[in-house]
Formats: sequence, C-alpha cells, structure tokens
Amino acid sequence: MRLVLILVVFVSAVAGAAPDGAELFAKHCAVCHGDKGGGGVGTPLALPSFLDSVDDDFLRKTIRLGRPGRVMPAFARLSDAQLDALVGHIRGWSGESAPEFSSTPVKGDIKHGKELFASHCAGCHGASGEGGHGTGVTFSRRRDLPIIAPALNNAGFLAAATDEMMRHTLIYGREGTPMTSMLVQGLSEQDIDDVVAYVRSFENSHLPDKDAAPVAHEPVIEIESPYTLEETVENLKQSIAGENFLLIRTDYLEHGLVEEGKENRQEVILHFCNFSFLFKALAVDPRVGLFLPCRVTVVERDGKVVVSTLNPLYLSSMFNNAELNEYCSEMSQVYQALIEDATL
Repeated sequence: MRLVLILVVFVSAVAGAAPDGAELFAKHCAVCHGDKGGGGVGTPLALPSFLDSVDDDFLRKTIRLGRPGRVMPAFARLSDAQLDALVGHIRGWSGESAPEFSSTPVKGDIKHGKELFASHCAGCHGASGEGGHGTGVTFSRRRDLPIIAPALNNAGFLAAATDEMMRHTLIYGREGTPMTSMLVQGLSEQDIDDVVAYVRSFENSHLPDKDAAPVAHEPVIEIESPYTLEETVENLKQSIAGENFLLIRTDYLEHGLVEEGKENRQEVILHFCNFSFLFKALAVDPRVGLFLPCRVTVVERDGKVVVSTLNPLYLSSMFNNAELNEYCSEMSQVYQALIEDATL
C-alpha cells in the first residue's frame, strides 16, 4: 500500500512539473536560432536590440503562428505552459523586463507611407514587403547581412506585431543588424507613422484563408512503362539529355549493399543533375541538397516495369519556404516530363 502511495505521489509530481524553457528551446529552436540565441538560419534572438524591441506577446504569437511560407514553422501543439516557459527562457537573455506596447492602431497616410517604404525599406524587405531571399544560411544570403530581412507582409508577422512595436523599431532601429533608425535617415515621426500604416495595410491582402485545405502532393511520381527494363533505362538517358541534364551515373539499387555481381539487376537507379538549376535552388534554401542530385528508379516486378521518383513538391512542403516551392514545382514538372517521355 505504501509503495502504491509513493508511486501515485511521484507520478503526480512529474505530471505537475513546470515545463523547462531551456529544454524546449534546445529541442525546438536551437537548430535555427543557435544554442544561446546567437542566430543562424533564424533571427539572433539574444540580440539586446531585438529583445528591447519586442514584447512577450509578439514572441508567443510568433512561436504559435510561425511565418507561413517562410522558414519559421508554427508550433501549434505546444501547450500554453510550454509557450510561457519558452518565452521566459528567451526573455532571460536580456536580463531586463519585457517592453510593453499599446495595441492601439497607428494613424498614418498609407499612400505617403508606400512612397517612403519604396525609398527606405524595399531594398531589404522587398518591394511588396515579401522579405529578403534565402533562409539565413550563409550560402543563401548576402555575406554582408547577418540576418535575412523579415517578410513584413507575412500573415504571421502582421498577427504578432502591434503598430506600436513596429513604430518603436523604425524609430530606434536594431543595433547589430542592417536595420537603422528611420529618424537618423531623416524621417519624421509622422513619416514613420505613415510607413507603419502602409505595412499594416498588407494585412488586408495577405491573410490566409483559414478554411482553405492545405494542398496535398503525392509523395511519389510513378508511371508504368510499356517497354522492357533495358529499353526504359535507355529512353530515360535520352530524356535526361534532352532536358539539358547531365547523367552522373547509373547503378543497381543494391550497389554497395551486397557483394558486387550479386545485385538485383531488375532494380536500376539513375542519378542526374542540372548544375545551373541546382545552384539557384541551393541559393534559395540549402536544405534542398537533402534530395539532390535528381534520382529516378526503374524496377521490374511481376512482369511490369515501373519508373518512379520522389515528388520534389512533396519534399519541399516540409520546409515552409514558398520561394523554394516555386523551384520544386518546376523540378516536379521536369521529372514528370522525363518519365512520360521515356514511357510513351
């Protein structure tokens, strides 16, 4: 009886234990933001000028909502207690209490703000507030930029940031980043209000449809070939060359897994690449290298020859990068064309 009581007390204590913000950060955030918030793919969260310019509500909403179409995912499954622990851990790097910003909308001239945005902000944040290109990984951004300029037209950002918070950032800038004070650049406080009003106007045209179902892509592109395995492989080689891709090598699928000469000769894989396309895709998101170079398999089973490859669009959906999706859509169409051409 005493043992049962001890176990009940122990289980209750564990269940009621407060979430550990440091552990949560290490598990969910450090891979992009650095172990101590120094940045990398993600924003350097420990930067004093960053923590001085965002309130805790902004951090909570950013973690919860993410940045749709950008690298930052949404952590919708974290409990409120876990979210508070995570925000508390991040805030702890500042050693100061969180700033507080009014939720009252800023009044400004949107038309004038658009003009000022074009001349003072678009160079980093994009003509329509779409943000800087790349992921934050050194290969995919300008070497002189420590971070990628955020997408100001992003629904996640607009839902998390108050007008007053944006106004504060524009007035004071963020030391340690390319973001300088707009007052130093010659804008007045009314000019800054106009810019904030213009950025807020993005909200009307960039909010996602909450009822829209996510686009689902088949994980594999697969077509049955009317030809023999050998004929299909030769057809694919011609199709690869016809699409201006370089055939790197052709192997049996079991190459290196079994003793040489004992591979299953009814399972073949072709490796190929277009290096110009590869470089452009890597510049957008180096993680695309996880599923490159391109590969197509040809397998004969039960008298049927089947050509298949992973669908790049399915893979890119894991990365939350809308710009990468464009390249993967193009790659998916090329794969489809290659296989169809080889099996007609």
